[in-house]
Amino acid sequence: MGQGPTGTLDVALAHARRLLARDPAMAAEQAREILRAVPGHPATLLLLGEALALAGRDDEAVAALAEATRRDPRSPHAWRLFGDVLHARRRFAEADRAYRRHVEEAVRDPRLHGAALALAENDLPAAEPLLRAHLGDHPTDVAAMRMLAELDGRLARNREAEELLRAALDRAPGFHMARYNLAIVLHRQHRPAEALVEIDRLLEVEPDNPSYRNLSGAARGGISAHDDALAEFEKALAGRPNNAAMWMSYGHTLKTLGRRDESIAAYRRSITLRPAMGEAWWSLANLKSVSFSSADIAAMRAALADEGSPLSFDDRFHLHFALGRALEDTGDYEPSFRHCVQGNRLRRERIDYDADETHDQVVRAEAFFTPAVFAARAGQGCAAPDPIFVLGMPRSGSTLVEQILASHSQVEGTRELPDIQALAHRLSGRRMRSDRSFYPEAIAELDPAALRALGEEYLERVRVHRKTDRPYFIDKMPNNWAHVGLIHLILPNAKIIDTRRHPLGCCFSNFKQHFARGQNFTYSLIELGRYYADYVRAMDHVDTVLPGRVHRVAHEAMVEDTEAQVRALLAACGLDFEPACLRFWETDRAVQTASSEQVRRPIFREGLDQWRHYEPWLEPLRAVLAARLPARFYGTL
Repeated sequence: MGQGPTGTLDVALAHARRLLARDPAMAAEQAREILRAVPGHPATLLLLGEALALAGRDDEAVAALAEATRRDPRSPHAWRLFGDVLHARRRFAEADRAYRRHVEEAVRDPRLHGAALALAENDLPAAEPLLRAHLGDHPTDVAAMRMLAELDGRLARNREAEELLRAALDRAPGFHMARYNLAIVLHRQHRPAEALVEIDRLLEVEPDNPSYRNLSGAARGGISAHDDALAEFEKALAGRPNNAAMWMSYGHTLKTLGRRDESIAAYRRSITLRPAMGEAWWSLANLKSVSFSSADIAAMRAALADEGSPLSFDDRFHLHFALGRALEDTGDYEPSFRHCVQGNRLRRERIDYDADETHDQVVRAEAFFTPAVFAARAGQGCAAPDPIFVLGMPRSGSTLVEQILASHSQVEGTRELPDIQALAHRLSGRRMRSDRSFYPEAIAELDPAALRALGEEYLERVRVHRKTDRPYFIDKMPNNWAHVGLIHLILPNAKIIDTRRHPLGCCFSNFKQHFARGQNFTYSLIELGRYYADYVRAMDHVDTVLPGRVHRVAHEAMVEDTEAQVRALLAACGLDFEPACLRFWETDRAVQTASSEQVRRPIFREGLDQWRHYEPWLEPLRAVLAARLPARFYGTL
């Protein structure tokens, strides 16, 4: 039986497609032959345009693809190719329009549709190979780039996500969803000023978009413009008054500004709108001054137990953390601990953290930062004395020390600033997590001018957080303990304060705390113990090679003899004693850490031994600490 017209057309098209790779000019001629027989055939016009583009005949390709999109305006492949050719001809505005139309029609691509369904169900292992295979075949597909970037963002692969989104926006600057995603990724990387550049571009187009306003509020909070952030959240809520997540963000800013009752009301409003919203329950618990009622505890338990309404992953682990805190307050320590374990186990499943990598970094820093390294660079770096670094373990009393210092007339409190870590990352030379790191050894290549430039760059980067003319400011990023050597070399006149707390008390306080981002070592008792031991080892090394460089504040001593410790702290910073530092809770300032409410009241000692209620379940942590800490700690464990 001979082939009919359709069969003949299919054979001819298949032959032309086979010619594309090895002889695009011949493929174009074959396509023209088909079009003589079947004028205006969309698939053939598309093939002709692709062949002409491959043959370098871009003007003819533009004409063919324009006709292909006119004949079949629902073809994502045609719009993508049309955008590619226009972009190659530097007709960027037209390319942008073509790519945006491609994004609209991309749902018709079976592979992208499958990936979109997998992303909607958070089935990332299913979505990733589909997207990577598609981009392997179509590397300029901006819709696929954005989808893969979203997947990378969910896995905290933010740098990879940023690269994909910038590539997509280079081709399609009007791709608003990609720009919105880029702003989110920048915000997650603690780059709020850069995020605001993207958000403001979006707001120029859609000034009343509540999602843009909400992200704008979060980013403005990131540059310590908290009043502006509050105004943005209020605009967002005006557009979406029943959006639970926006009420929660609003509550976070009210909490930062010390407007406790209003923040509680905002969180409660969020829960009213979405009773199983775990993060809102945890936000209430994280105030550490809210007493949950029996009805609250029952509501959280019911949300966890409701099989008819499956919880999201985020809701579930947040509810476990919130119940852990609520049951601690009622003295039900065993179920409290079980909920802490469950929340941490869930959170750890999606955290990319390697305790061996942290340990290796400490060992390498120990080997590199020798007395000879510091002696050879004495007098180098930026001489500015402005920064006071408060570092150490999270939950070690660092916010209290920050609040005491920020109560001094010469010192401005800012926040946990990521800039030293960003400089260290740049020196590492790493782009991907799997890349080899050249930090800290790369410091050996820096001449005096480079060291000074790094110190000056740090001061310029953090300037956005300076809101007063006080001569000194605090950088309270706890994880800067890993970079004391770098800090000393680039800012030799900066003050460095190490806050320390009992190993078991500190580690367990971290274990029951959920951090919005970062602090990835806190979701396992074993990894917490290893991290604490590595931190102590690093600081012991600093004490050996730079004796007296770091002033240490023991949290227990600060609680027991506050005035003596405050006087010693101020003296270490070269500051005169001021009575306001003893009445730190009266200082009105924004505080963003988990201890924000605790430092707004006088020092209390009830929390010092709270961990002892959980001693029966802390043996794995105790064993790790006993095996790794120096002998002087043994009596405390």
